[in-house]
Amino acid sequence: MKKTSDINETMSEIEENLPSREVLEQVLEGLLAAFREMPPKSPIFDPETGEQKLSEAFWFASEAHGAQKRKDGSPYITHPTSVAKLVIEMHLDEDAIRAALLHDVVEDTAIELDTIRKMFGDNVAEIVDGLTKISKIHFSSGKQAQHESVRKMLVAMTKDIRVIIIKIADRVHNMRTLQFQSPAKQLEKAQETLDIYAPLAHRLGMQKFKWELEDISMRYLHPEQYSEIEQSIKEKIAEIPDFFNTVEGLIEDSVQGLPFECRVKGRTKHVYSIYRKMLSQNKPFSEILDIFAFRIVISGTDPECFTILGRIHNSFRPIPGTFKDYISYPKPNGYQSLHTTVLKNGVPFEIQIRTEEMDAAAEQGISAHWKYKAGVTKSGDEADYAWVRRLVESFEEEDPDESIDTLKMDMFSDQVLVLTPQGDVRIMPTGATPIDFAYAIHSKIGNSMTGAKVNGAIVSIRHPLKSGDIVEILRSKTEKGPSRDWLNIIKTSEARNKIRLWFKQERREENITHGKASFESELKKSGFSLQEFTGADALPELLKKLGYPTADDFFAAIGYGGISSQRSLNKIREELLAAKKESLKAQLGAHGADLPEPPVPPKPRKNRSSMGVIIEGQDDCLVKFAKCCSPLPGDEIIGFTTRGFGVSIHRADCKNYIKSAQNAENNGRWLSAAWDMDSIKNEGFTAALKIFSMRNDGIVNDITSLLRSLKVRYVSIAAKDTPDGGAFTEITVADIKPEMLDTLTRRIGELDGVYRVDR
Repeated sequence: MKKTSDINETMSEIEENLPSREVLEQVLEGLLAAFREMPPKSPIFDPETGEQKLSEAFWFASEAHGAQKRKDGSPYITHPTSVAKLVIEMHLDEDAIRAALLHDVVEDTAIELDTIRKMFGDNVAEIVDGLTKISKIHFSSGKQAQHESVRKMLVAMTKDIRVIIIKIADRVHNMRTLQFQSPAKQLEKAQETLDIYAPLAHRLGMQKFKWELEDISMRYLHPEQYSEIEQSIKEKIAEIPDFFNTVEGLIEDSVQGLPFECRVKGRTKHVYSIYRKMLSQNKPFSEILDIFAFRIVISGTDPECFTILGRIHNSFRPIPGTFKDYISYPKPNGYQSLHTTVLKNGVPFEIQIRTEEMDAAAEQGISAHWKYKAGVTKSGDEADYAWVRRLVESFEEEDPDESIDTLKMDMFSDQVLVLTPQGDVRIMPTGATPIDFAYAIHSKIGNSMTGAKVNGAIVSIRHPLKSGDIVEILRSKTEKGPSRDWLNIIKTSEARNKIRLWFKQERREENITHGKASFESELKKSGFSLQEFTGADALPELLKKLGYPTADDFFAAIGYGGISSQRSLNKIREELLAAKKESLKAQLGAHGADLPEPPVPPKPRKNRSSMGVIIEGQDDCLVKFAKCCSPLPGDEIIGFTTRGFGVSIHRADCKNYIKSAQNAENNGRWLSAAWDMDSIKNEGFTAALKIFSMRNDGIVNDITSLLRSLKVRYVSIAAKDTPDGGAFTEITVADIKPEMLDTLTRRIGELDGVYRVDR
């Protein structure tokens, strides 16, 4: 027990670290000054009571955070205050500003959400709850924790869009002060920002924040490339002095005499956008055309933007193929503008033409036109935000390892405009395939699809669609159903969810078999048996917690990909441990009364093969990986005892395994298997990559050159032409570690002509 003197000393230290009243009043005054200069455009804004409401929230938050400090040594309250200022800039209402001030109180202090609700009302409390990370649940991996936190945030976003707007503002300020974090934390936060928050800002049309988040992230993730591009931009500007003033003057001359006002502003493109273009086009900085951009904002109407376009093309030389009409065909995030790239004295630059309303929406996105009335959000046409609900549904279905990739595809991919034979336009993400197109039209068309024609020619179902393509889906007379392989080809979550739904409804027995084997494998890795789950007295309660009426329904859900075995086990792990302990107590009688924890069955001995796999009951056996499914570390796997060739390792969702497992003669030949991650991290593993490209000429040389530069050893490589005029290359690499495989896969995907890399 602490002495009274120790307690007094501790209290003195706390009081010494508390920010002074004078400092806090200065911070508050800065917030109120911003509030006075940029009042929220809201019908419920009351300038007479607004400052008082913000002051109350500020003092409550400052007292709650107390002596807490940020990494730079400043009082913690400076962070939520800075976030609140950003929210003011976005013209949100008083509840949103107060929620910004309180957004870390529940997570980082002893204050409960009910206290927030009593003091500031339901609206503020709900926003704060949506902003509070999931931190009290045990997850088996960082990816799963990230997945659940993002899912919670998206669910809150469907109820109130202010949640995500404040969250993006929170991330912007955290990134602005990232230099005070450790190098490891800097890389982690920068990658998370590129993966999640920049795509969300883009999808919400908040381009100003999107650009800032991208550039700061790149500065930490790719510092050398960032510095090189930044220096190249400076050198480019130095080569053509007074370029911006000259071109702005020429543009202003070309639009003179029009009955509406025009504002012209020039800038250089953002570093990360140039970097992405260099990677996607496989070009050096010197070959990127539109480093410079000019924006013309008019006080006129949409048709008058086209009038300006005509004048620009008369004054400057347009570059063919660069015109983009985002007014007639807005981006999915609502962005509207005309884009054209022109030349003047041999220098290319982009010109964007938009109205005042379009410009406000492009800068602030959804917050530019989001309105509130009596504390209730009004979105106008709810269909505009149906994508939020689709994204939440996708997150419910996806495994944690896949969900962030799905987010980036749905939120951040560029778009292509594809036409049906009847001339109807469909907006698809770049890289979308005919399968994605078929399911975007209707589930029945996708389920009966047998092939596709693009511009009159039969193409592969993997064929990436381009803007202007006319796509005809070839169909059978009946809905024969999709192939499981399509899940590895498609790009959109809409197609993925519809395919999974078909398997859920049409392949129940197959799904149950597959799902039961997958869950049994996950149970064994954690020291449980399938019998401990299916034979448990508490099985009805376990199934209720998992959300399924019967065990077969649960196994079927795993089988069709609706949930993962790992996530499911994490939900009921504590209950299974408690049941195991009770069972042991019953067996041991009175001697087991004080048993603290149930013993975990010993894990199988490690296979000392260099292949990095543990086989149940086997040691130093010959291991090979099945070519039918090419398992990789992280996949759920199972082993099959072959006749004279050791153990063949399959993915738990391999169709050959599922078919074989239904044959009673093979029951004793299937063995539980798991990855020896320690061995893999130290020694590496063997992996095969399948590369699809638009050409065969030189692709092998490009790949082998890349392998040499990365010092990756390969044991085989083979390429062949495909019927659609492209090429298929298969390569097997050895002794490669997981992080290097990720790098290799990404770098191959960046090679000229490569449009898909499968592991």
